[in-house]
This record gives sequence, structure tokens and C-alpha cells, in this order.
Amino acid sequence: MTPIALGRMLYGGTRFSRKLVNTSRALTSGLWQTMINSVMLHTQAAIGCTEKRMVCSRCNLHSNELEPPHLVHLIHRRYSTCEKTSTQILSKLFPQTSMELDDEASRDRRKREEEEELREMERAWKRMKIGFGVFGIGGVIFSFWAIYFFGKPSLDEQGNELADEFSSLPLIQQYMARTFKSLNHFQRFIQEPSSQKLLPDPLQAPYIQPPYTLVLEVKDLLIHPDWTYQTGWRFKKRPGVDVFLRECSKYFEIVVYTAEQGMTVFPLLDALDPSGYIMYRLVRDSTHFVGGHHVKNLDNLNRDLKRVVVVDWDKNSTKMHPANTFSIPRWSGNDDDTTLFDLISFLSVLGSSDVDDVREVLQYYNQFEEPIVQFRENQRKLSEQMQADEFEKLSKPKPMVKNWSRGFMKP
Repeated sequence: MTPIALGRMLYGGTRFSRKLVNTSRALTSGLWQTMINSVMLHTQAAIGCTEKRMVCSRCNLHSNELEPPHLVHLIHRRYSTCEKTSTQILSKLFPQTSMELDDEASRDRRKREEEEELREMERAWKRMKIGFGVFGIGGVIFSFWAIYFFGKPSLDEQGNELADEFSSLPLIQQYMARTFKSLNHFQRFIQEPSSQKLLPDPLQAPYIQPPYTLVLEVKDLLIHPDWTYQTGWRFKKRPGVDVFLRECSKYFEIVVYTAEQGMTVFPLLDALDPSGYIMYRLVRDSTHFVGGHHVKNLDNLNRDLKRVVVVDWDKNSTKMHPANTFSIPRWSGNDDDTTLFDLISFLSVLGSSDVDDVREVLQYYNQFEEPIVQFRENQRKLSEQMQADEFEKLSKPKPMVKNWSRGFMKP
């Protein structure tokens, strides 16, 4: 590739390269100086060798004739122009290593460029200072407005000020104290449940109140959000969820307690439970916001915790009451899942056993990594033991006297 072609290829990126080099000038000036000097030396050597080869080839072809002086001058002029063009291109790419002569025009050009850069930096700094100033003034004005709005005393229907615990303080302290109280109220509104009593009182006779309360998560336990190119977003029912709700409603008061928004959960539960097995629905505003997690506080359920079972896959959401939690694997949407069927067996045994404190049973299973697998193993051992006892009972021989007496007494 000739120097002219190289110049045409690189000329379009001159502007971008100048900005890039100006950014890294302070760090790489010495390195670029060495590299460019080496490139210039190799370029000049290559041009000189090419020029000599061309002159020699002309001499070999016309060994009997002398080369015309104007033709040699034309060749030298052509390659001198190419060398000058290459030097100009490299100088534009890397102005700090420019090989141009230090003439008056070059100094003026570099000076104008530096002055323009300085003016641009000054304008940017000025705009930044103006932005900070406007932001600061706006913050001060907003702070004074917030102190006035939240710190003013309450008024009655006639417009008279109502006395409170801050009325005896100086005026400025009154406004500041009321403002901090309002901010604390908003903080508690975000972090604490909307009510300290999430469920109504248990039903009294003649109505039937289930003996136990079952608290369920809905996302990735009963349903799973799924998205495909063909259908978009949809919610998939976990295998056995209909049977699970029907069987558990015989022994438990079913409550859905989730950190999802109500506008999302309520339509889903309407479609999931048309028979109404789920008695109560608690959503995000009923949770505690602690450490970046929405935590379910069972103390606000208005139920005896000795008879409350929480089924969930996220231990962070039930960390306030781990003794009441029965953990199962999180459902990822697979169709071969059988967890709910095993859970039906566990809850049915628990509900029909009339256990006084379910936390003792749950504490035993919580010591295992997969409680539902351990329950399945215990059920298998119990079934084998019952079969062995039945077989031993049937294989035990009967006394002969007893057999003879029965036969003798028959008419």
C-alpha cells in the first residue's frame, strides 16, 4: 500500500484520533515518540530504497543511454511529495510527536488549538458550577418548604391550632420536631405492615373454625411466571395445586401471604382458586421491610402460633419465625414435579394427629436439608414396619386348645 493510499484511508479518522491522543498525551508521550520515530525511519528508508531500485532499473533497461535529468527530478519530486503527505498525516494523528518544521504557521496552529481546548474546558466547568448552584439552591428551598409544611401545627375545624407535645418548645424547634416525627411516620409506613392485626378474630360457634392455619407463598410455590416468544408472559399452575388446596382445606385455614403486589396477586388467585379454598389474602403492604427483604411477621396474624404452619421456599421471608416454617424446593416450572402431593400427605397427617404444638414437628424436620424427602423416607419406614407387624401377626400359630374349643362348641 502506497503512502498516498495510507493517507486516504486514515484521513477520515483524523478528528477522532486527535481527541484520543489529547486524552492520553500525558501518559504516553514518551512511548509514542519512540514508536513514531521508528516508523518514520523505516518509512524514509523504504522510500529511499524504492527510489534507488527504480533508478537502477531504468539504468539497466537503458544501459547505453543516460537518464534524462528531468525524469529523475520528476521521480524524486513524486516520492518527496509522498513522504511529505505521510508526515503530515502522522503529524495530524499524533501532534505531540510531529516531525514538521517548527515554523511560525505550525506554532500558531498549535497555539490556537490549545487555546480552544482551554476555552472549552472553562465553559464546561462554568456550566458545571451553574448546575451545582441551581441544584443547591433548589435543595435549600425544598428543605425550608418541607420544614414548614410538615412542621406546622394541626388545626381544628374552626382553624385554631391544636396543642401537642411540641407546643411548649421554641417556634423553630417545634417545626423541626414535627418534621422529624412526620419523617419517622413515613419510614414506619414503608417498613412496617399496614395493620397490626392482619386477620380477623377466629370464628366462633356455630361457625366452624379450622384447627390449624396454613400460610402459603404463591410465587414459585403454587404458580410460576413463564415467558415465551409465542405466548409472552403467562402463569403456570404447579402440578397438583387443585388437589392440594382441596385436601388442605379439610384441616387448615388457608392464608396466602406474599410479598407481591395486590394488583398482580388478586386476579391470579381468582383464577387459581375458583372454589374459594383460600380464605384470606395478604400482600406486600402486610410485610415488614427488613434488610432489603419483605419479611412475613406471624405475630400480626392474630392466630396462636402453636397452630400455624408456614410453607415457603425463601427462608429470608420467614426469618422472624423459623420454627413455624416448613421449607420445600422452589418450583422452576417443570411438569414432572410431585412436591405438592408429598406435601398433602405431610399436612394431612399433621392435621389429623391433633398435635398441640406444630412447632415441635416442624423443628424436627427443619434439621434436615430437604424436609419433604425426610418425611417421605419416614413414611416408607413406617409402612414397612406396619407390613412387618401385620405379617408377624398373621404368621403366628394359634393355640391348639383354643382351636379345639372353638370346634367343639360349634353346633
